[in-house]
Amino acid sequence: MNFERRDIILIVGLILVMLALIQYLGPAYSAIIVIGLYFGIKIYVGKKRQLIQRDVGEGICMECGSKIINKKCTNCDSEEE
Repeated sequence: MNFERRDIILIVGLILVMLALIQYLGPAYSAIIVIGLYFGIKIYVGKKRQLIQRDVGEGICMECGSKIINKKCTNCDSEEE
């Protein structure tokens, strides 16, 4: 797992959520909830990133926006032939 700048923003946001929860729940419960949220968000983002990578593949055509397969656009390259 790479540690990026957005991870720091996520951690700071979750610390603020934990501070808000401490007044209603105990520190242990709020820490457990925040840790669960952190890993839940990381798993969700990882799955979403894999889904986008699978959909995009090699890239997206700049002309029509379709998926590029075998370094050729399925729409634009078929029209040129």
